[in-house]
Amino acid sequence: MKNHNQPSDYDLITKFVNGEDNALESLIRRHKNKVYTYIYYTVKSESFADDIFQDTFIKVIDTLKRGKYQDNGRFVSWVTRIAHNLIVDHYRKAKKINTTSDDDQEWSLLNDKSLSEENIEDHLIKSQIHNDVQKLVKALPQEQREIIMLRHYMGLSFQEIAEQTDVSINTALGRMRYAILNLKKMATKNNISLSVI
Repeated sequence: MKNHNQPSDYDLITKFVNGEDNALESLIRRHKNKVYTYIYYTVKSESFADDIFQDTFIKVIDTLKRGKYQDNGRFVSWVTRIAHNLIVDHYRKAKKINTTSDDDQEWSLLNDKSLSEENIEDHLIKSQIHNDVQKLVKALPQEQREIIMLRHYMGLSFQEIAEQTDVSINTALGRMRYAILNLKKMATKNNISLSVI
């Protein structure tokens, strides 16, 4: 049952921004279990979860201090999203570092990613990439967005797309080409990585 005498998240945020540091402690205590549990069950490591939890609230503090937080009554969802992004960023960076060595061999059969099963890091990164791509696709011009949806989400051939949209195959191919170029430009501009590796 909700205690109506307790200050809301927004009240505590306002107090913290106005210099009352203990208001942040109250916020952290209020949401620690939910946020920490999400992190722990995602990364499956207590020490790693502790690090991510700490980094999450460092980012929360920084954002609040800079006045960049927009309250929509979903503080804990916002904090959990920060934690999720930090986890994904960590695994993306880790994948760029070659952590195995096979003496002087430049390539090793044992280090071939195609032979390993997808783990939680791969799943998280792919999920984040999928979300990023969906946002980019929504920003495309309507004709380009339509062809991406028909080709990649509905699996239609270019012949079928041409017939359904009442254009030539060359026009359909051209729209796809421009859609891909635009997606790449937007990804670069927004510093979005579309690669799992």
